[in-house]
Amino acid sequence: MKNLFDLKLNDLEDYFLNNNEKKFKALQVFEWLYIHREFNIDNFSNLKMELREKLKHDFTTDMIKIKKEEVGEDVKKYLFLLLDGNFIEAVLMHHDYGYSLCISSEVGCNMGCKFCESGRLKKVRNLEVYEMVEQILLIEQKENLRIDRVVIMGIGEPFDNYDNVIDFIKIINNPKGLAIGARHITVSTCGLVPKILEFADLKLQVNLAISLHAPNDNIRSKIMPINKVYNISQVMKALKVYLEKTNRRVTIEYVMINMVNDSDECAYELANLLKGMNVYVNLIPYNETNNLEFKKSKRVNDFKNILLKCGINTTIRREFGGSISGACGQLRSKEV
Repeated sequence: MKNLFDLKLNDLEDYFLNNNEKKFKALQVFEWLYIHREFNIDNFSNLKMELREKLKHDFTTDMIKIKKEEVGEDVKKYLFLLLDGNFIEAVLMHHDYGYSLCISSEVGCNMGCKFCESGRLKKVRNLEVYEMVEQILLIEQKENLRIDRVVIMGIGEPFDNYDNVIDFIKIINNPKGLAIGARHITVSTCGLVPKILEFADLKLQVNLAISLHAPNDNIRSKIMPINKVYNISQVMKALKVYLEKTNRRVTIEYVMINMVNDSDECAYELANLLKGMNVYVNLIPYNETNNLEFKKSKRVNDFKNILLKCGINTTIRREFGGSISGACGQLRSKEV
């Protein structure tokens, strides 16, 4: 049975029209779910009882569950238990402008990036739309707060679950849904070229981040197996198409790993690769884990200064959640 949180507003409209009902009832249901935060169909009081019974027959509103929480400075990590017994994690971060939530899009990940803890567990399955939506709903409900920004950068490669991620974005962006502005939503990909091109055609105002992490194929192929399928040249071509079609600045994510990709030569090569493009580089201090051999670079500021000198807009990502294994590259999808 399909979960009610899987449906976009137009999906609900089609459902009601197909059942000889007025399509405005879809908006009523959406408002119960996302404005009133009422998840019990029996309490949708402006729908007649027979219609509520039909909704209950056709849909479920079953929820995933928060299994465990860990707290750090300005950050909180949640372990979710899914209905099939799998686990995922999400991370809530408190900024001076509000709260952002890093959500997962898959159980496990098939991309196998050598520096990332999430990739140690191979992909089990895609997350359904409702499992992504409910990460937001349950955290907002539990913490009694409003999440201002959503980043799809947790466990999994979002573009490997493309259709569900796009539906998720449309639900949380809908003014009658979670009403999170498109420019407050970021989706990150390690470089699935066909999906970058497909995403460009949607011309959404959503932010795109590309996990590059190396300035050349030699280094990138050693730490990111996806590069053997879509190399840097192919990613750059797709990026240029995206920029041309959307006129939206793209974030280039670059994790700084000691003695791997942090040399002056790498910085100059990266600057040359990105010269003239509407991008900025977000340098990510590497978050070490007990299971992987890579170490944090001590050259993040030096690397940044070279990029700035070469005219590349560059920032250093604030470090969140390292003390609770909730930082970038540290999320797992199993209970420990």
